[in-house]
Amino acid sequence: MLQGFNAELKRLAVIFSIAVIIGLLVDQLAWTLALFAFWYIGWSLWQMLRLNIWLTGNRKRQPPEATGLWGEVFDAIYHLQRRQKREKKNLQAVINRVQETTSALKDGVILLDWRGYLDWWNPAAQRLLGFYNSDQGQSVINFIRHPRFVDYFEAGDYAEPLDIPSPRFPDKRLQFQITRFGKNERLIVVRDITQIYHLEQMRKDFVANVSHELRTPLTVISGYLETMADNNSTPAWSKPLEQMQQQSKRMSLLINDLIMLSKLETADTGFNQKRVELEPLLQTVKSEAAILSAEKHQTLTLECTAKLSILGNEKELHSAFSNLVINAVKYTPEGGKIAMRLWRSGPRIYYSVSDNGVGFDAKHIPHLTERFYRVDASRNSGTGGTGLGLAIVKHVLLRHDAELQISSEVGKGSVFTCVLPVNDPPLS
Repeated sequence: MLQGFNAELKRLAVIFSIAVIIGLLVDQLAWTLALFAFWYIGWSLWQMLRLNIWLTGNRKRQPPEATGLWGEVFDAIYHLQRRQKREKKNLQAVINRVQETTSALKDGVILLDWRGYLDWWNPAAQRLLGFYNSDQGQSVINFIRHPRFVDYFEAGDYAEPLDIPSPRFPDKRLQFQITRFGKNERLIVVRDITQIYHLEQMRKDFVANVSHELRTPLTVISGYLETMADNNSTPAWSKPLEQMQQQSKRMSLLINDLIMLSKLETADTGFNQKRVELEPLLQTVKSEAAILSAEKHQTLTLECTAKLSILGNEKELHSAFSNLVINAVKYTPEGGKIAMRLWRSGPRIYYSVSDNGVGFDAKHIPHLTERFYRVDASRNSGTGGTGLGLAIVKHVLLRHDAELQISSEVGKGSVFTCVLPVNDPPLS
């Protein structure tokens, strides 16, 4: 481009020199310069017109022939056009490849613009949600009107997926996962989890039914064992009867915990909720745990920094808080210290149970709330636990929009902290 500019300057210099010579010869220098200036301006306008005709007409043809600066301008635009066509072709190939890939997915993929309107979807999404080509540019809420989806979509917190019944097929269950990208655009992945949902329901029903069916015969067995132990006159039978009673009691606790878990999984969130004063509740929990801790000569303390209350199910909260303290008592050696604390910080209420027991490695923390998970051989059935306590705690907290935080260090003890929302009552 610089070479063409220099050539154009030389062209102007030659034109100016010719105009000066002619002007001096005819003794009309000013008019001659003006005439040549108008000619140059007209010639430049002609080149602009050619450029405009070429750009607005059939740009597939070769650019107009020209020399100097205008020739380089035509050539530069022509090369830019060719490069743009190559890049457009490559981009279209990528888009086609992405569309072919997403079309092969069994999961639905939906792209929304910044307003939440439908921009594009793959065949799986069309099959699951019944979209038509004419639906493009409409709000996704017009097609998925379930109240939970509307709240989930408008809240903007997409850390966890949402499971709801299919808006098109009532017998199907769909999972929605939303991801933000670009300029507040959103990608929705829709997955058919009907089979997984039914299997989970079957598992819950199986556990609940089996637990209830086992309770009656176990009660009969426990009753007869107690009668036999009370009337036993044969010393050789004393130890076997005692062991059978212990295992019968442990199985009874296991069944009760399984039934509790089934209720937590199947009952609606918010069932039987009321304003619960936490300090009296924790005093009750402490009194119950003090009986077990006294047998091991442990020190059990409770510290409440303020009178706090939350909206919740008192029976469920009692079960969760009690399980944490009972666990600490079981896994803390004789003479150990267990501290219960309740305090508020900002919009959260914290309830922690800390001990100076054996502790455990951090790698176990993600698995502690799984059913029947045990850290190591030291935490075996000899402690009398069922392996379901922390699973119950987790489910109770989830039902109260709360979470469980765990920290521990081998040889120094553990800290289990419940983080609960404040839920202040409205001002009257």
